Amino acid sequence: MSSGNQYRFRPLRRVGLGEDRESRYDRWLARIDEQLSDPDTDRNDLCRRVLEEIHFPGGPPMPSGGGGPDASPSTARILRDQFDPRNVTLEPEYYHEIDLERYRRVKPLIWLWEMFDRSPLGANVHLGVKFRRLLARRIFARCGRNFKAFHFVKLSFGYGLEVGDDVVVHRHVLLDDRGGIRIGDGASISDFVNVYSHGHHVHDPRDVKTPRTVIGEGVRIAYHATVLAGVTLAPDSMVGAGALVTRDTEPGTVHVGVPARPATRKPGGARRPPTRDPLAEE
Repeated sequence: MSSGNQYRFRPLRRVGLGEDRESRYDRWLARIDEQLSDPDTDRNDLCRRVLEEIHFPGGPPMPSGGGGPDASPSTARILRDQFDPRNVTLEPEYYHEIDLERYRRVKPLIWLWEMFDRSPLGANVHLGVKFRRLLARRIFARCGRNFKAFHFVKLSFGYGLEVGDDVVVHRHVLLDDRGGIRIGDGASISDFVNVYSHGHHVHDPRDVKTPRTVIGEGVRIAYHATVLAGVTLAPDSMVGAGALVTRDTEPGTVHVGVPARPATRKPGGARRPPTRDPLAEE
C-alpha cells in the first residue's frame, strides 16, 4: 500500500511572509478596522475608497467627454460606479422579507468582501482570512474567535448568521442566511458547499418558507454537499462529499448520499495533542 493511502497526523504549518510584509498588511487592516469602529464613518464611502485603492492604486480611470449630468455614459464611468455599493443592487435586496435597516448597515461590507475577493488581494490566504474576519464581525449577528473564511464565500443577508469559535468556511461556499443559519464552535464547511435557509413551494415559487438551519458544534461538511433549509446537523456529525441533506442528522454519525442517510458511526481514535492554527488570532 502506498504511503498516500495512509492517514498521518499533519497539522497545519506556519508560513511566514517576512516581518516587513506582515507588518504592512497589519497596518492596512488596522486602518480599515479603525475607520469601521468610528460611528461617524460612512460605510458606503469607505467601501468605495478601499475598492478604488485595491483595483486602481494609481487612481481610477476618468471618463472622457466631461463630467456633467448630460454627458454620454462611458465604460470608465460605469466602472467607477461599481465601487460604491449605492450604485449596485444585490439579490437579497429583492427578497420581500428583508430588514432594510439591518441590510443597509451590512451591504457596504458584503460588497467590499465580494469585490476584495475579485481583486489581486483575494487569493492571498494570510491577508484574506484576516480581512474577512474583520468584516464578518460587523456583518454577522455573532462571530466568534478565530473565524476563518477563504475566498469566494457568498452570503445572503449576512445579518442572519450566528457563528461560533474556530469555525472554518472554505472556498466557493454559499451561506444562504435568508431564514438564519447558526454554526457551532469548531464546525468546518468544505469547498463548494451550499447551506440554505429558505425553500420554495413546488407549485408556486413565490410561496417561500424561511426556517433556520443549524450546524452543530464540531460538524464537518465535505466537498460539494448541500444542506437544505430547516435542517439541524447534530453535534459531531459529518456530511459526506456530494451529499444532499434533507433531514436532521444524528450525533457522531457520517451521513452520505442523495438524500443523505446515516452510513456509519465516526470511529474513535487516539487523542491528539492540541495544535495551533497558524491563521488563528493572536
